[in-house]
Amino acid sequence: MTALSLKPARLAALGRSELTLLVRNRAALSVALLLPLVMVFVLRSTLTGPQDAAALGEATLTGGIGMVLVLVVYMNLVSAYVARREELVLKRLRTGEARDLEILAGTALPATVLALGQIAVLVAAGAAALDVRLPRNPPLVLAAVLAGILLLAGLSALTSSFTRNVESAGITTLPLFLLTALGSGLFLPVDALPDALVPVCELLPLSGVMTLVRAGWSGGAQGGDLLAAGLTTLAWAGITVFAVQRWFRWEPRR
Repeated sequence: MTALSLKPARLAALGRSELTLLVRNRAALSVALLLPLVMVFVLRSTLTGPQDAAALGEATLTGGIGMVLVLVVYMNLVSAYVARREELVLKRLRTGEARDLEILAGTALPATVLALGQIAVLVAAGAAALDVRLPRNPPLVLAAVLAGILLLAGLSALTSSFTRNVESAGITTLPLFLLTALGSGLFLPVDALPDALVPVCELLPLSGVMTLVRAGWSGGAQGGDLLAAGLTTLAWAGITVFAVQRWFRWEPRR
């Protein structure tokens, strides 16, 4: 990737073309749009005990934000990058005026918009259905979500480099999905894990993002914890940018 500047017009054009392809896949789009509401109402039917409802609802909404990021941004974009590569779309775009970063960002734009919309629906519906208070620090939650989108978009580009075809994307994305779901505190608090695993889980790619999301929602986090979470996220972002620049594949695998 040779330049870091983005041309809004080209980025919008690439995003529109990618959005058209996404809309045509009605099955995937329907599942993605319904996911937040389904998560909220399924949880509502399983909550018991008024003294635990607020805590469980808040944990579900913050975990739901993480699930949206992983499912909509990461897993969806791996398939998108692989499909565009195998169809020679990326190769053709690269021979034109669009820069490498614009091509990658344009492909990620629809998933980004969809994820932000889902999270907004998740927060609003969850607050109404589960009687959960709104975030105490909305700017911190938004910053954490945007950081998560950027990080997972990069990780999806990296994962696509060793994904042979769209059919195998479900396999290559599974390790990060499981590690994040189990180790980054999406639904199970990190503190509930064995003590030996906690320091390792805190260093997982999405752990810093989820720490910031929870801190922005509930407040009360220590400055040191926020700093550590931010540094972990920045470190993974730097590693991901380096890896994508070195190993991302623009042409079909042979």
